[in-house]
Amino acid sequence: MQEKIVEIIVYLINEMQNDKRLGEIDLRQLSDRGYTENEISTAFSWMFDKINLGESLVRNEGPDSHHSFRILHETERSVITPEAYGYLIQLRELGLLDDMDVEMAIDKIMMAGFGKVDINEIKSVVASIMFDYDDSERIGSRLMLNSNDTIH
Repeated sequence: MQEKIVEIIVYLINEMQNDKRLGEIDLRQLSDRGYTENEISTAFSWMFDKINLGESLVRNEGPDSHHSFRILHETERSVITPEAYGYLIQLRELGLLDDMDVEMAIDKIMMAGFGKVDINEIKSVVASIMFDYDDSERIGSRLMLNSNDTIH
């Protein structure tokens, strides 16, 4: 489910970068693509949570920002498909991931011992990075449980 929420967030950020406000975005397109009302609502909740905490939805500094361009090592290229790496680059360019997040995704993939990582696996890794952050100060306010949380 987290992967679908990331896909919805990517769609919404793309629309916002095309000078649309959140209220102007046609959500029927998301429903037509097969996303449930719950998934759409969760994506919006994540975005509003970030806004309410004073955090930026996107992590880039603007169109004039200069950031490094990560080139994959030969070993990394043998594991990560061009489509999967393209997805990482897209999320970096949208500002949903920063350079450290991209490095973390690549490290997770390489340490996990995947034979080949396609776009579906990279979406799962990205979702874990976006939603599994350490915020022990806000334990009751998260939309998703962290991997080390327990339910009593």
